[in-house]
Amino acid sequence: MANSIDKHSKTTIKHAVKPLAQVRRPEYEIKDENWIKALLHRGTFGTLGTAYKNQPFLNTVLFIFDEAEHAIFFHTAKIGRARSNCELNPKVCFSVVEMGRIIPSEEAVDFSVEYNSVVVFGTVKVIQADKDSQSALQKLMNKYASHLKPGEDYHPIRSKDLKRTAVYKITIEHWSAKQQSGPEDHPGAFYFPQMA
Repeated sequence: MANSIDKHSKTTIKHAVKPLAQVRRPEYEIKDENWIKALLHRGTFGTLGTAYKNQPFLNTVLFIFDEAEHAIFFHTAKIGRARSNCELNPKVCFSVVEMGRIIPSEEAVDFSVEYNSVVVFGTVKVIQADKDSQSALQKLMNKYASHLKPGEDYHPIRSKDLKRTAVYKITIEHWSAKQQSGPEDHPGAFYFPQMA
């Protein structure tokens, strides 16, 4: 019994100390930076991971990827747990995922799912300058409501609007990406009903 516990502990430590961006299954890893950037551009939402002391937290947000700044921008409430966590511990991770088909198998444990994913590791900060916050928020509007025009369909973002939200920038330090897909003609492959 003791030997199996020791073996498990060694395996746990082995994986815990790996480099942040190292994936466990290299056959799924995507290293093509253009692929990674394309997923970050088209991703519909992202999940922000923060921590306070020993407690992790997740926050799902709309976001933009700014290639020129190699950064992720998003916004949340002016005050709250996300902001407090980011200010107390600026080391964060951010995940973007797309789900494809469920790939069935004869054994339940061998079922799989198609996906594309990117995990970003970096440092977050609250943007202080109004013009930078306005620019990031307008880019968010351009991504999610590109068919609507500021000044015509909605009021342009004003300085007084920034009193109601906080804009954040994640400076990307590392990233990793994975893709898993099945054959086009895999028997019985199907989309999760909510995605159809």
